[in-house]
Amino acid sequence: MFHAERLVFDLRRGLPVVLRDTADEAVYLVAPVEGVNAAALADAAAKSDAVPTQVLSFHRLASLGIACDGIGACLSFASLPNAEEVLRHALTRGARLPSALAPLNDAGRAALLLMQRAQLIPSALVFAATQARRDAIARLYTEGELLASSITAVIDLCEGGPGRVDRVSEARVPLSGLGDAHLIVFREENGSREHVAVLLGERGNWPVDVPVRVHSACLTGDLFGSQRCDCGAQLRNSLRTIRELGGGVVLYLAQEGRGIGLANKLRAYCLQDDGLDTIDADQVIGFGKDERDYRAAHEMLAALGISRIELLTNNPEKVRALREAGIDIVRRRGLFGQLTDQNRDYLRTKANRHGHLLEELLAEAVHR
Repeated sequence: MFHAERLVFDLRRGLPVVLRDTADEAVYLVAPVEGVNAAALADAAAKSDAVPTQVLSFHRLASLGIACDGIGACLSFASLPNAEEVLRHALTRGARLPSALAPLNDAGRAALLLMQRAQLIPSALVFAATQARRDAIARLYTEGELLASSITAVIDLCEGGPGRVDRVSEARVPLSGLGDAHLIVFREENGSREHVAVLLGERGNWPVDVPVRVHSACLTGDLFGSQRCDCGAQLRNSLRTIRELGGGVVLYLAQEGRGIGLANKLRAYCLQDDGLDTIDADQVIGFGKDERDYRAAHEMLAALGISRIELLTNNPEKVRALREAGIDIVRRRGLFGQLTDQNRDYLRTKANRHGHLLEELLAEAVHR
């Protein structure tokens, strides 16, 4: 599992990795589509002596009107494709694929799961090394030039969720207009992400059902005050509301863009500027409407000794997901951000397609 997790870091650097099938000794070279160029394609083809297949996610294919079973499918090539071609298959709205698709084998499935875990464009090139090239590739990972893992370990890692979190540091931090807060950093055991718990008020004065906001990071809204969303306003309102209720916790999770990452969120913004809503834009890139995992939130609350909460959210799906993660939600409390001319369509999409309970906030638009 340790070796499988290390593959994520090399993929984010744009490097290929090796997947090994321990059942039949097959070897696959996997290269991310994100950042692909002619030199990388030629190098991978030379190392493997193979023409790749391109794996595409279920959501990407659905955006092109193509149905498939499972999490995705693969596209075959008669000869080595060029970089522009594979990027077009992965990202271009309304792209036409040049040939029929085939179901994913285990290597293709593992490759796609790795891209999603790395928050890269969910598409990869998979080179099935010829038998004559297997020993040469084995030397590359034995000598440390390439990282390798078994396919089974990769699938187990990626389907196993975020893993355990460790409490690593904490400090008192005075917040403007709120007084002292206690911030605690939790790090996922694989070292890839850190989440923050913000404790407000004196713990002895907290309500029995602790007010909690589970807030996914939004750099553009929380830090820069983006008007495309209501995230920053929701974060600030949650801090103030929890303080007024006598104290509680904001869990600030590193799950940018509903789990797709900042780079993909900005790609989706460009598609939204072309007329798509947030859900359809994410689908064009290859993601579902919500890729978040809340098991880290459960572990953080458990580490804090919190067993019953009042959840501040407008999202019934978040209530369901947190309960599935093992959190005892006694009640839900609505939490509104700010309606602006720039985020009105976004909020309507949240209400109409995500099921968020925003009728009261959206009613403001009618009276303006």
